Amino acid sequence: MKILYFNDFRLGILKGDHVVDVTSLVENIPHSGPGDLINGVIEHFDDFRPRIEALVAKESGVPYAGLRIRPPLPKPTTIDCMAVNYMEDGTKSEPAPINAFLKSPTAIIGPGEKMVLPDMAASVFEGEAELALVIGKRASRVSQADAMKHVFGYVNFIDGSARGVKPDTNVFYQMKSRQTFAPIGPYIVTADEIKDPQELKVQLWVNGNLRQNFNTNDMAHKIPRCIEWVSHIHDLLPGDILATGTNHRGLNAFQHNDKVELEVEGMGRLEITVHDDLHRTWTRDTRLEREQKGLSVINDQLTGKYAPTK
Repeated sequence: MKILYFNDFRLGILKGDHVVDVTSLVENIPHSGPGDLINGVIEHFDDFRPRIEALVAKESGVPYAGLRIRPPLPKPTTIDCMAVNYMEDGTKSEPAPINAFLKSPTAIIGPGEKMVLPDMAASVFEGEAELALVIGKRASRVSQADAMKHVFGYVNFIDGSARGVKPDTNVFYQMKSRQTFAPIGPYIVTADEIKDPQELKVQLWVNGNLRQNFNTNDMAHKIPRCIEWVSHIHDLLPGDILATGTNHRGLNAFQHNDKVELEVEGMGRLEITVHDDLHRTWTRDTRLEREQKGLSVINDQLTGKYAPTK
């Protein structure tokens, strides 16, 4: 099942190229907004699923193409992001130590929205293509053997990043939790529709050019281990997001008016644009291309405010 929010945060189920509105079936769940509502739907999904499936079977829905698609998870309690969690196409001799960071839930945006590059002295802004897990039930100190029982579904996730921020001792908070730096969508795909989340193609295009192209089978620490590790630090709650990391070799500078598209296999396509009031520019090469040229993988700004002086 593919679950989404549309228009004024009506809850819908994708049925082919149409969407069936199921809001009436779940509106009695206690909630103060769409974020609380979808978290409640996820937590009690087994109770609601038969009625949802019956309504979807009966109704034809409305065309998906004419709808404003919203972020499917507007208010997770936490967004956990795994750090350095890929073997980079086998170029790493061993996995990096397992690590993660928190990203502010207020950074979430949905399809068709803008990732806004802030007025700050960053070397470069990037967006990392990622498969994200959606937690279905509370996970507290779970084992790897039980970890997948806590996964409700999956969603496309772009981890916006501001690289080269100072001071070096305060990096992740500054670079990762900026407003609009967590695009997700267009919908949640329930876990039963994904045969093997460790065998999914992940692709990201910038202005139609394929930049990231890798497979989740290259993860250094697999999904059950990630859930185990994070849930031993803090509880994961229904509707929470756990982003599983990226292969960094295709990362490149996001800049003004870029059209960015992410498609994790089976998750649909997430499309956003990039906005920069300062109209800063960078070269268009990827980290791999820069490495092959003998350059630093972190791109330097070419023009605009904060560009290094010659």
